Amino acid sequence: MARIGEATAPALTSDALARGRSQAALVPDLLVEARRVVNTVIAGWHGRRKRGIGENFWQFRPYVEGEPVSRIDWRRSARDDHIYIRDREWEAAHTVWLWADNSPSMLFKSANALVSKESRALVLTLALAELLSRSGERIAWPGLTDPFNARDGAERLAAHLTHAPDRPGRPDLSAVRRFSDVVLVGDFLDAVEETQAWLEVLAGRGARAHLVEVADPVEESFPYAGRTEFRDPETGEKLTAGRAEMLREDYARLYQARRDELARWATRLGWSYTVNHTDRPASEALVRVHLALSADAGLAERAHA
Repeated sequence: MARIGEATAPALTSDALARGRSQAALVPDLLVEARRVVNTVIAGWHGRRKRGIGENFWQFRPYVEGEPVSRIDWRRSARDDHIYIRDREWEAAHTVWLWADNSPSMLFKSANALVSKESRALVLTLALAELLSRSGERIAWPGLTDPFNARDGAERLAAHLTHAPDRPGRPDLSAVRRFSDVVLVGDFLDAVEETQAWLEVLAGRGARAHLVEVADPVEESFPYAGRTEFRDPETGEKLTAGRAEMLREDYARLYQARRDELARWATRLGWSYTVNHTDRPASEALVRVHLALSADAGLAERAHA
């Protein structure tokens, strides 16, 4: 799927480091916006009740060969012919990995949009970091930070972003472990096969991914007409259309097919897929991702029961 850029849009530099520094300079303001979004959406976050390490009693369950004998509850086991383990409530923080796309196509902003795709992606990611940190979850950014737990998690993550302007376009996801959640925010305009190949490691490890596609409204409507020059921000290649309106039907079909295929693939894996348009509030996507994470928390609880 080719990326599009309008000839009248702001110039897109090919210098990745310069783009990274420009993005880093925006992070403090975007953190303020992220907190504003959080304060208008919800207070609190989903629970994570499941067995594990901790001090509080959770449940009795049958002993499985190979488990430490010290965990057997002999008083409960004496009541019948079975041996029982005394489970404690899970208190170790859950890890949610967060990532926002910083590829050149994310700089695009049409006159119909409130913000650029880049700004929206970072605001959503930092807003999630704020919510998760408030609830005691561990957060991390692949290739940038190890998982950490802090009440000021969003601020710390923003500091890391500010001091790492040369982040790779696609980070290595091999550090993600089973039962972790991974929230990926980008435009996902690459070929579906490329995106799937990148994310296969998550599917193989049993991690749960939540894809948030950030889209500028004109990327769907394709309002161009007459002679128009399009430029691919990734490669710099140009396409000049004498009558751009003649491309509208084919473009719209390919654009939607790419989204539908990726969304179906994510659904088959038990993942979520959310679309957020940059002419709409960021809070809409934040609520949907929150619901998806909450649903996954319930599935994780049943899997551990």
